[in-house]
Amino acid sequence: MPTNRTFTMIKPDAILDGFTGPIIQQIEEAGFKIVAMKKVHLSAADAGKFYEVHKERPFYGELCEYMSSNPIIPMVLEKENAVEDFRVLIGATDPAKAAEGTIRKRFARSLGSNAIHGSDSDENAAIEGAFFFTATELK
Repeated sequence: MPTNRTFTMIKPDAILDGFTGPIIQQIEEAGFKIVAMKKVHLSAADAGKFYEVHKERPFYGELCEYMSSNPIIPMVLEKENAVEDFRVLIGATDPAKAAEGTIRKRFARSLGSNAIHGSDSDENAAIEGAFFFTATELK
């Protein structure tokens, strides 16, 4: 059964480029409620745990290095049809292929530095949110 929550995180490049405020504003203007949010600096080991699903992929090491290079801002968001609607809001993984007005089209540098993560399923949203937030933080 679909849930009304999804997980996202603003990535290091977008934070370094000063896009935190505008990205959060676009998320809220799209009707998402921020349930939980914090700024954290992942260790390489924690980035590795979060991206363990990609461990056998050639980009895994580079991804872990990138995600632990500077702080990130993980968030749990709430809205009806949250996962699907958020995927539309952020746009294609490659900002060159993202629709006009999407977060990645507006704020991403490249395919590798694409500004924001969005869960791809209700199940992954729950897993990813629980990686960063306790049950108490998600009430």
